[in-house]
Amino acid sequence: MKDKEDVFSKFRDSFSKIDGRFHILEQRVPVELQMEYFKYSEQIRKERNELTDIEYDSFIEMLNDEETSTEYKRYVLTSLAASRQVRAFRALEEYVTHSSEDVTDWAYMALMESRISLESELSDEKQVYISTGLGGRGEKLRFYMMFPSKENKPFEQLHRQIIEREFAYYLESDDCEIERLTIHDIYVELVALVPVRLNIKDLLDKVINECNLYGNFLYNSYTITNVKELSEEEVRDVLDKKYGNNQSGD
Repeated sequence: MKDKEDVFSKFRDSFSKIDGRFHILEQRVPVELQMEYFKYSEQIRKERNELTDIEYDSFIEMLNDEETSTEYKRYVLTSLAASRQVRAFRALEEYVTHSSEDVTDWAYMALMESRISLESELSDEKQVYISTGLGGRGEKLRFYMMFPSKENKPFEQLHRQIIEREFAYYLESDDCEIERLTIHDIYVELVALVPVRLNIKDLLDKVINECNLYGNFLYNSYTITNVKELSEEEVRDVLDKKYGNNQSGD
């Protein structure tokens, strides 16, 4: 438990000590692809200068050509972002509304880079980029959370009502936004937008304690991540480690 407290404290403190404007990637882009984009973008920035009118027109034409390869579209999108030009930003902003499926995530990454680059040049305020696998909105990050039942016991109807009521009340009171709350047989899944500076551990501990006043039915240890949502198989693996293999089914 002490290790978990340290992780949450470091996570919250890392934001409280940063001055500047936050930019949070809203879309859910796999972390591996984000890293691939950053590496590729660094290479392009070293090679490219400002786009000429001819290059710009050619790039826009190629982006909207169905025959253009995925590899070249990635090159075009990254080059537009690296140019630090307003017209390139506007082109990226328009393209993400109808991007081809093979480069949708790449286009969002390029748009974010372009926005931050322009704002850095136009403002003295420090620009801070935050990205996770689950994305976010404004100054809130999206988290996936999984709460097991106590002693591997299926939730009763009263427990389900308490969970819905207490989670809604306490999370909304701390400016969190619940996007999905799913109550399964022996665990609860929650996807929510959480303010980056919020002490999320204290909040979740409070919710669990309040729920348990009415029957002590939630485990006080839980899973939380901003990398991805767990699949049903991954959830069952977590529960196996916690309970052993004697589990109920949905």
